[in-house]
Amino acid sequence: MVSGKRLADIGYRTFSASMILLTMYGGYLCAVAGYHFVQKRKQLKLAAENQDPELMKG
Repeated sequence: MVSGKRLADIGYRTFSASMILLTMYGGYLCAVAGYHFVQKRKQLKLAAENQDPELMKG
């Protein structure tokens, strides 16, 4: 039989590990979203620079 203290210790460690993994995953998702944001901004800037000036007069 597992003692109450040992059970609480296992539960605490499991919870802590899951929170660490969740934090790491959240950081990964933020990094990916930031990367895509920067790439999209670069792409839009390039598209704006490559537009024909005659089209903008229209």
